[in-house]
Amino acid sequence: MFFQQLVNAISLGSVYALFALGFTLIFGVFEVINLSHGTVFMIGCYMSWFLVTRFHLPLILAAPIGMFTSGIVGFLIDRFVLKTLRKRNAPHLIPMVATIGVGIFLTSVFQGAFGVENQRFPVGMTPAIGFDIGDMYISLIDIVTVSVTISLMVVLLVYIGFSKQGKAMRAVAENKRAALLLGINVDKLFALISFGAGVLGGAAGILYGISYNAMSPLMGQSILDKGIAVIILGGMGDIRGAVIGGLFLGFTEVYSVAYFSSGYRDAVSFGLLFLILLIRPSGIFGKSTARKD
Repeated sequence: MFFQQLVNAISLGSVYALFALGFTLIFGVFEVINLSHGTVFMIGCYMSWFLVTRFHLPLILAAPIGMFTSGIVGFLIDRFVLKTLRKRNAPHLIPMVATIGVGIFLTSVFQGAFGVENQRFPVGMTPAIGFDIGDMYISLIDIVTVSVTISLMVVLLVYIGFSKQGKAMRAVAENKRAALLLGINVDKLFALISFGAGVLGGAAGILYGISYNAMSPLMGQSILDKGIAVIILGGMGDIRGAVIGGLFLGFTEVYSVAYFSSGYRDAVSFGLLFLILLIRPSGIFGKSTARKD
């Protein structure tokens, strides 16, 4: 039982980590907690489901379209909300409140269009393939979930670490004013980051919907709460912390359900998170001193 739960924990933790990657990417550069990111997560899942059920596209085609759609939504949120607030030098709290409104609006639109009940992908959409290794059963969905998360994380780290735009992102994250003086197009960079974060959120939503075969317009709210916890635990704006924090939350949730009760899942997870933050308030990889412009 322990090893089977280990597989489940890694799979669930990978979804949390993938969602948190986009979340922390926006915070790391914008210094804004985008509270519409859970809705972006939901939209990616719903778009893929819609294409599979209404247009009978195979999932291998529907999933990239769903991810791209989430990326476009993320870009539009930056273009029409965050960019406008940046130009007006809005206080840090205002963008966060604005993204709450955007998330509620988009969620309500999807509730009106698709209803509040759970939707499911067609039976047999994914092959029932798996492998027995001792007491563990590893399904194809588990393998795909972990593989996609690792691949996107590596691509993101390489892109930020070695590409010209990645270096520009780090410069903006370190000091926005200095980046502007160096001639970096900050608005263009923010749009790119918003699109990329949306793609990551959409990918997480699709993998979550496939793994549990249940989705609703409100599915983004619960993972948004957990995403906030993950980036705080890992260290605000740190990609490594997002991955470690996501896996930590996945492990604590799965093992608390397996050995205690589903009713204690959030209590155990957030209780341990609280204890860790008491010891290290800045998070696992967080900086102890605030960055200054």
